[in-house]
Amino acid sequence: MALYIGLMSGTSMDGVDAALVDLTEAGKASLIATHTEAIPAPLLEAVTALSQNRGTPDDLGHCDHALGELFARTANALIRKKPKTGQVRAIGSHGQTIRHMPDGTNPFTLQLADPNIIAERTGITTVADLRRRDMAAGGQGAPLVPAFHHDVFGSQTEDRVLVNIGGIANISWLPAGSEAAGGGFDTGPGNGLMDSWTLRHLGEPYDRNGEWAASGQLNPQLLTQLLDEPYFARPVPKSTGKELFNSNWLEARLGHFPGVAPADVQRTLLELTALTILRHLPEKRPLALYICGGGARNIALMDRLRRLCESENVSVSTTSELGIDPQWVEAAAFAWLAKQTMEGLAGNVPTVTGATGPRILGGIYPA
Repeated sequence: MALYIGLMSGTSMDGVDAALVDLTEAGKASLIATHTEAIPAPLLEAVTALSQNRGTPDDLGHCDHALGELFARTANALIRKKPKTGQVRAIGSHGQTIRHMPDGTNPFTLQLADPNIIAERTGITTVADLRRRDMAAGGQGAPLVPAFHHDVFGSQTEDRVLVNIGGIANISWLPAGSEAAGGGFDTGPGNGLMDSWTLRHLGEPYDRNGEWAASGQLNPQLLTQLLDEPYFARPVPKSTGKELFNSNWLEARLGHFPGVAPADVQRTLLELTALTILRHLPEKRPLALYICGGGARNIALMDRLRRLCESENVSVSTTSELGIDPQWVEAAAFAWLAKQTMEGLAGNVPTVTGATGPRILGGIYPA
């Protein structure tokens, strides 16, 4: 068995996901075990503050260390679930993004969770800092998952799009029979705006099953204001994050609509996520959409995507249909990226990120 662990904490910051993956068979990722650890409230508060440009260098260092310990605990808890499975060759750690600024004079991306600590605490070689080499080569550093999506989910007969709906939504275009992903980029907000609005008004971390959004009414004028964001019309390659789509972004637009009920805002945010995914799809039809990430559990969002796609000759399902539970696709992707790096193979897709060529990604921190 070729065993790798992927560790993933995304823009939603709802926990650290760990997946133990068998990558023995080319073009296949078999999940052996999974585990999630919540981010403790004080650490989550500190990381959130850093992501909002609040904090000191000391805060950054403390969070980097604490996240490293948390990622290591998550990996060790996963290993304890399958202690006799075999030797894990490497861990691929995404880390926790606190800033992603791919444009401008000095582009950068920053993920925390000290890989030295992960390697030390687990005794397993760790591959981390997977985005910055692509950025150094002129790319966006994101998304990195299209290569994995193509390898594991590509089809010889069906044109597919993999849609990951986390805090931010991103797509991978997988034309039938292609030798590589045909494209991939961030479409805009996924769950992030809806989650923050739910936390503010209901005190809950997310809108369970989308029930609150379903109770509201779509506000067409507000939706038009939200869709006026220039990012949506930007050409690819492009990537984004909570640096743009955050509560301040939403509040600036809500200022023009002071009387909108909170539930109606939530319903309109759901429509924004669904529409910006639909409008970024390739024109080829028929087309099959496979959803992964937390958005796959939002029943109202999935229903809305299906209704929007009915007249477009686009089917909508989840990656469960392709053999991997939607919750674990991203973690499995970083296990796969670790394997690529350990074998001296490129992990990026230059046509996706805009890099000048294929690159071996990340740094290797030996056990």
